[in-house]
Amino acid sequence: MKKIVLFIIGLMTLMACQQKQEQKKAGFIVQVSLGGWHRPDYTAEQIIGRIDTVSQLIPVQKVIIGWSQDKDIYRQVAEYLHSKNIRMLLWLPVFAETEEVCDNTPAVDLWGQVPSNYDLAAGEDFRFNCPTDPKNIVNIVHLYDSLFSDCGFDGVFLDRIRTQSFVSGVNGVLGCGCPLCVEHFAAEGVDIEAVKAEYQAKGDAFFSVSEYSPSQPLHFENPVAAAFFKAKGHIVSTSVAAVADSLRSRGLEVGMDLYAPFMAPFVGQDYTILTQHADFIKPMLYRQTFAPAGMGFEYDLLRKSVPGATGYPAIQMDVNFLHSQLDAMEPYACGKYPGIEINYKEVVAPTSPEYVSESLEAVLSHQFDGAVLSWNIMRAPLSHLEPLKPLKQ
Repeated sequence: MKKIVLFIIGLMTLMACQQKQEQKKAGFIVQVSLGGWHRPDYTAEQIIGRIDTVSQLIPVQKVIIGWSQDKDIYRQVAEYLHSKNIRMLLWLPVFAETEEVCDNTPAVDLWGQVPSNYDLAAGEDFRFNCPTDPKNIVNIVHLYDSLFSDCGFDGVFLDRIRTQSFVSGVNGVLGCGCPLCVEHFAAEGVDIEAVKAEYQAKGDAFFSVSEYSPSQPLHFENPVAAAFFKAKGHIVSTSVAAVADSLRSRGLEVGMDLYAPFMAPFVGQDYTILTQHADFIKPMLYRQTFAPAGMGFEYDLLRKSVPGATGYPAIQMDVNFLHSQLDAMEPYACGKYPGIEINYKEVVAPTSPEYVSESLEAVLSHQFDGAVLSWNIMRAPLSHLEPLKPLKQ
């Protein structure tokens, strides 16, 4: 009897160890930014060499690459990736950066003005298009079909699936206000004229929030503001869903680039809707990015844009805050791969090996599907790859 008990205990211990090992396994996605729509910044050989180096350190599941129109580079990279059982996804911007290849309708604020853009680099102007114009949606799907469908892609990673942010001040988030979007807001029960009047009457207080918690949804004190941002999330995210569903109907995997949960409502990203139409999401949990999507960068712009609004405390972009955003991701059922920037760029992304290590440790502790090494593996110093070594399964 004693031997049977010991055997059962040993078996249970072994099963627990195996389960623990399985729970620790995580897959990784790497991003390769080729620059804009034209000549890629790297050769296929350079890209393959870097991915080969990284895949010796961690289990790479997918590579997100784009968005040059050079088909040969994708075909060469795809041949290598598929030989390693790694999936290749096209990095495709949706509501911005498409003016070079599409005739799109621009987004406007509630007063009909085009918000200012943010020139980060060549091909990255962050100039946004209307999210509801059917022409804009059709154009994006046509881009894939006409330029990339024969390049060996296994899926598409949708970027710029939002409106402008506080990069353009208040006008960036109070939109789109074109006639078509006004109709969509009306269908959601929101009168844009009433929103404009309320904002003009209340000023910064229009944006005041209560019950603030980084891991919980924002609670706007003003019911008009609450209704506006809820409707905006429905409108923008439903348009993104239409693009995603069209691409998925072609047998493609779809990933989505999202703002951190605490900032997503301002740019029209409704996680509940989006995660129902994505195979995986990549919330950009960037603590060392001082450009659009950087968490501290965007939050500071919010506070500067509406200094009279209440409920927005000073936030330290430390690892505890990172955990709060990871907690906010928990309820959603699709694949979850938080994005952590590991590339380095002076002033814009002054990352360090210590930062990479701290961020990855936090992300992996939440037992999600894995992480995305953002936003350009080609610009990651070799020292930033050192923290990846212990992660090799």
